[in-house]
This record gives sequence, C-alpha cells and structure tokens, in this order.
Amino acid sequence: MMQRKGVRLFIPILVVHAAITALTWRDLRRRPADQVRGSKKLWRAASAMNTVGSLAYLVIGRKRARAD
Repeated sequence: MMQRKGVRLFIPILVVHAAITALTWRDLRRRPADQVRGSKKLWRAASAMNTVGSLAYLVIGRKRARAD
C-alpha cells in the first residue's frame, strides 16, 4: 500500500522534471551562444542532473535580449 503512494508521487515529479529539462534544452539549442552566460554544454549537463540546474539556467543562465 505504501509503495503505491510513493509511485503516485514519483511519476508527476518525473514528468515535471522531464518537461522543464526539455524546455531548457530547446532554449539552449535555439539561443545563440553569446546570449548564454557560460558554456551551453555545462548548462545542458547541469539541467540533466536535476531540476535545480534547469531552473538556474532559466533564471540566471540566459542573457536578456537588448531592446534596441
């Protein structure tokens, strides 16, 4: 009984992690290197390891587009 509750909690967390990681990788693929703080490979590795890496990239890893 307890094991089913754990699986029910784990699956949504896994889905959220996969979605955030996919969004991060799509952004890294489309964004020019000069618009990224640091190495794209490093951000890709950090986002694959855990959700915090993806969130860190989305918050601090991207440079804001300049309004010219």
